[in-house]
Amino acid sequence: MKLYLVAGEASGDARGAELMRALLVHKPGLLFLGAGGPEMQALAGSDFLDWADEAVVGLWDVLKKYGYFKAQFDRMLADIEMAKPAAVVLIDYPGFNLRLAKALHKRVPSLKIIYYISPQVWAWNRGRIGEMAGYLDLMLCIFPFEKPLYEKSGLKTVFVGHPMLDSLAAKRIGAERVPQLVGLFPGSRQKEIRKIFPTMIAAARLMQSADHSLRFEAAAASETVASSMRALLSEAGMEENWCPVSLRGSHSLMQRAAAGMVTSGTATLEAAFFGMPLVILYKVAWLTFVIGKRLIKVDFLGMPNLLAGREIAREFLQDAAQPEPIAKEMLRLLTDTAARDQLQRELANVIAGLGDTGAGVRAAEAISGELGFP
Repeated sequence: MKLYLVAGEASGDARGAELMRALLVHKPGLLFLGAGGPEMQALAGSDFLDWADEAVVGLWDVLKKYGYFKAQFDRMLADIEMAKPAAVVLIDYPGFNLRLAKALHKRVPSLKIIYYISPQVWAWNRGRIGEMAGYLDLMLCIFPFEKPLYEKSGLKTVFVGHPMLDSLAAKRIGAERVPQLVGLFPGSRQKEIRKIFPTMIAAARLMQSADHSLRFEAAAASETVASSMRALLSEAGMEENWCPVSLRGSHSLMQRAAAGMVTSGTATLEAAFFGMPLVILYKVAWLTFVIGKRLIKVDFLGMPNLLAGREIAREFLQDAAQPEPIAKEMLRLLTDTAARDQLQRELANVIAGLGDTGAGVRAAEAISGELGFP
């Protein structure tokens, strides 16, 4: 029996690999086809496409790579028609995967289409949920508030919990926080690094002017990103040892730093899991921001704030992401014990609301039940 899976970036690749391993417990010998990243490819074999490095953010990036994604889209449609898998499992990456799901339903109406890690359409286009119910067979969501939203449209939905809980629990190091250490987490994409890291550097310099005992570390998701960050430090006139850049060391740094500046995205929830007091930053191209501001229908961008229903961690977005106010808030978190403790309690409550560990296993169980595996 074959399953066709599509994930589009590093986080989706990790979740896809967890799901594949859990599915093999239910159905040994299950064959995997599709596209994802290196972890999924290692489980599926060389015929599985590793395209995780092609992930894009922002309207301009999408337009520049339109030809590439259109070619992959057409190739996948043809591959799926030829392979006749038991189901297609789409993992996150909604800009591509929702279009693929709609086209597949039209072309192969009998094909089961399952979506894992529900797209956050509730943030920018809730009206699309009803449309999705027409071409998806099963939605696996990771936030508890999503289940009633999807079920209201008639879409079969299972809340499986957040897969982050499993992966991060294994990365606890039991380290004590260093009171003078500040972490910088500018994101995993080159575009984010270029937009946000200079602001973080400038804020850090202002902080150090106010407190000479402070020191800084940054975390990079890849060697390419690390090189870009070191180049930006050099452009700012800072020696590399002023802010060492560790490769894939974000989870360790989140447990050692007294506070951190974090680019909006998955890393904000990771920081919440490890209890690191944080401020949330985000900057994109002007056109992307203008369009996004019109589309997004939520009060906050940072996921801890969305889940809490209020701004528990300060957000500095676009024009508001200036070094002076960021440095002021970071210094407050470092020096005001009551404020820091309150934020850590709020972050712990957010994580408690995500449910138990075992999301990948529960997702595999839901898929196995949908497909009639023993």
